[in-house]
Amino acid sequence: MDLGLAGKRALVTGSTKGIGRAIAETLLAQGASVAICARSADDVELAVKELSDAGTAIGGVVDAADLASLGAWIASSAEQLGGIDVYVHNTSGKPQKVLEDWSKNFDIDLKALVGGVAAAKDALADGGGSVISIGTTATVEHFGSGSGSYSAFKAAVTNWTLGQAQVLGAEGIRCNVVSPGPIFVEGGDWDAIRTAKPEFFAATERAHPVGHIGTTQDVANAVAFLAGDAAKHVNGVNLTVDGGFLKRVDY
Repeated sequence: MDLGLAGKRALVTGSTKGIGRAIAETLLAQGASVAICARSADDVELAVKELSDAGTAIGGVVDAADLASLGAWIASSAEQLGGIDVYVHNTSGKPQKVLEDWSKNFDIDLKALVGGVAAAKDALADGGGSVISIGTTATVEHFGSGSGSYSAFKAAVTNWTLGQAQVLGAEGIRCNVVSPGPIFVEGGDWDAIRTAKPEFFAATERAHPVGHIGTTQDVANAVAFLAGDAAKHVNGVNLTVDGGFLKRVDY
């Protein structure tokens, strides 16, 4: 199936590793050019070098909590790529242990989304763009006592993005969310849990009807579909990618 991504210009935040990296790789494979960013200059340089084997890839060092830094990257990426067709918001702060640190999630999860979309809006509206936020299934259930700040601000990300389906949708910009369940990333949280809490990891896998947690490619495939012209009439959707981990009936 042709997803209609050939020639698209895509920006993906937090994209040198994990889900963001898989998204960038998948968009490139579908013919898009991609701009990536992260806080580490070394990680960005290496990722751009590796991604460039598959197509046009550029990158910048960005602190997503700093809107000036984020906005400068967006403007530079739009100039280098010749515009923006797809904006993927993938940055998120880790769950915070004390209330005073919840501001980190506000800055990295929510403020970066609203500010980033505002900075990219004019370019996205030029040709009918697509905004995709990465959410989580943890927004609709209690998932561990330590995940409160992460879950709460991801819920805000989801609410704001889907609300913009009406606001920005009127300007030709589709706004959707992809909400992963537990996703295995080499060196990531679930990799650490597998080592530190093997019984919990095994129980989580058993909670999936398919018998295992998801992969970054599962999430990237969903993002690629929503980003392309094949999904041109899909707007305001929260697409869950969890292998049936949630037990709700989602009418």
